[in-house]
Amino acid sequence: MSTYLPTLKQLQYLVALRDHGHFGRAAEACFVTQSTLSAGLRELESLIGIMLVERTRRVVRFTPLGLRIAEKAQRVLREAEELADLARAAGKPLSGELRMGVIPTIAPFLLPRILPRFRTEWPDLKLYLREETTSAACDSLHRGHVDCVLLALPYHCGDIEHADLFDDRLFVAFPDGEAPAKSETVKADAIDERRLLLLEDGHCLKDHALAACNRPELRAEAAMLGTSLHTLVQMVDNGLGVTLLPEMAIKAGILDNTRISARPLDAAHPARRIALVWRKGSPREKEFRMLADALSKSHDS
Repeated sequence: MSTYLPTLKQLQYLVALRDHGHFGRAAEACFVTQSTLSAGLRELESLIGIMLVERTRRVVRFTPLGLRIAEKAQRVLREAEELADLARAAGKPLSGELRMGVIPTIAPFLLPRILPRFRTEWPDLKLYLREETTSAACDSLHRGHVDCVLLALPYHCGDIEHADLFDDRLFVAFPDGEAPAKSETVKADAIDERRLLLLEDGHCLKDHALAACNRPELRAEAAMLGTSLHTLVQMVDNGLGVTLLPEMAIKAGILDNTRISARPLDAAHPARRIALVWRKGSPREKEFRMLADALSKSHDS
C-alpha cells in the first residue's frame, strides 16, 4: 500500500472549504488558522499532483475534479466517524458525544422538557444541538455534521431510518373575538385564505399545514409569511390574520399573555408526525432507538 495517502485532516480542510466557500470561514470551522488550512490543502494538491481549487483574491472556485474529490472526501470522513461510532456503540450506550439536529418548530417547545431528563438518565452523554430547517438538517445528516435529526414527517429526508415519536395536532389560531364557539373545531374550508399567515418557505410545518387543509390555493393566497412561530403569533395577536400552530407550541405556552384563541383543525390528517431520523446502517441505531423511546415517554408524561 502506498504511504503517500491524504490524511483525514487534509480531507477535512477540503470539505470545509467546499462547504463554506471561504478560506477564513473554513479555517474557523476546523478550529485552525487560515494559513494552516491553506498549507494543508497545498500539501494535498502536491501529494495527488493536481490542482483542486482555483484561488483568487475574491473567489474560491473548485475545479470539476476538485468537486468530485471533495464529495469522495466527505464519504471517507463519514466512514471514519462510523469507525469511532462502532467502538462507542460496543461500550456504554448514550455516552460521549452525540450531535442532534432539531427543526425550529420543535426545538423551543420540546427541548426544555426533555433535556433535564436526559441529563439525569445519561449523565455521560454530551448532547450537541443544531437548530436548522428540515432541508438543511437532512443535508447536515447526510454530510455527517449531525448524527440524528428530530423533525416532523412526512418529509423526504433521503436514505434514512426513523422512529415515530408522537402525533402533533394542528390548531387554527384566531385574533381576539374572531374564534368560533369554544366547543367547535375549525374545518379547513372555513379558513379565509386572504387572512392566512404562514411560515416562509423552508419550514416543513408550512407544507404540513397546507397538506392537512388540502387546499392548494392557500399556498398562493397566503397573506403574509413569518420567519418563526413566535412572529406569526405576534401578527395574529395584532389582528393581522389567522395562522396554524402545532399543539406542542400551544402546550409550551406560546399563546400566554396574548388574546389569541386556538381551535383544533378539522381535517382528514390534522397532525404532523414527530420522529427521530438517522442515516441508514448507522452503527448507533440501538442508541437512537433508546433516545427515541425516551423522547416519546417524555412527551407522554
